[in-house]
Amino acid sequence: MGVLQTGTSPEGTAATLERILGHEREIAESGAALVVLPEAILGGYPRGGVTGAGFPRYAAAAVAVPGPEVDVLAGLSARTGASLVVGVVERAGSTLYCTALFLDPSAGLVGTHRKLVPTARERLVWGRGDGSTLPVVPTAAGLAGAVICWENMMPLLRAAMYAKGVELWCAPTVDDREAWLASMRHIAGEGRCFVLSACQFESPSEHADPFLGGSVIVGPLGDVLAGPLRGAAGLLTATIDPDDLVAARCDLDVSGHYARPDVFALSVDETARVGVVFRAD
Repeated sequence: MGVLQTGTSPEGTAATLERILGHEREIAESGAALVVLPEAILGGYPRGGVTGAGFPRYAAAAVAVPGPEVDVLAGLSARTGASLVVGVVERAGSTLYCTALFLDPSAGLVGTHRKLVPTARERLVWGRGDGSTLPVVPTAAGLAGAVICWENMMPLLRAAMYAKGVELWCAPTVDDREAWLASMRHIAGEGRCFVLSACQFESPSEHADPFLGGSVIVGPLGDVLAGPLRGAAGLLTATIDPDDLVAARCDLDVSGHYARPDVFALSVDETARVGVVFRAD
């Protein structure tokens, strides 16, 4: 399995797609069954100038789901044989969402997750997802789920994903701080799952305040298997053994034998929340 550390091209969404496709041979030759790409890699992370008069341009860089850009990503998945989890800015009507796409080599787009709580400046331009897009998706490497950037700081969301049996915790992000690695190691150890965190990387020539990377792959005991990759773009890979999950959960299964349902309970509403409901009866 792998994480692809790259950044949004300042030349726009089409150029970013070409940048991703430039890693096709590398992904195919790695033999990775699953590759995770960063948060908002298509569409771009919202920084200055994306509100007001700048919003139409930012919205135009976002992608429809499904849509032509998603078809290109599905083609990449099919040709490389790797399932992909890709962070995009999704355009749905006049609202933008920070979304993770799940792409299968045979079936194409098989799932989406919309970020539940945009953080800080993100709230100016991104809508809030609901409980209807919290999938755990089968892949050749195991059950994959996506938790985007600071959603990883939401204890109840983590508990919900653990209860769904997530084995491959995919964390698209732009958080390049050293503390992020500690969070990824904690989640891997807490959930007894493999964690794949893909961070954007930009060179200083592309942006005055660039993302510096830090993508990492962590094992189910919190041990770092690959990375963190800093200061460069590239594909980071690690070989995993599914039996490591079984062994790791022998003494800690937070939604199983380590749970206390007589003391604690969590209710998750997976209803799609829409503003207008039309009825014919």
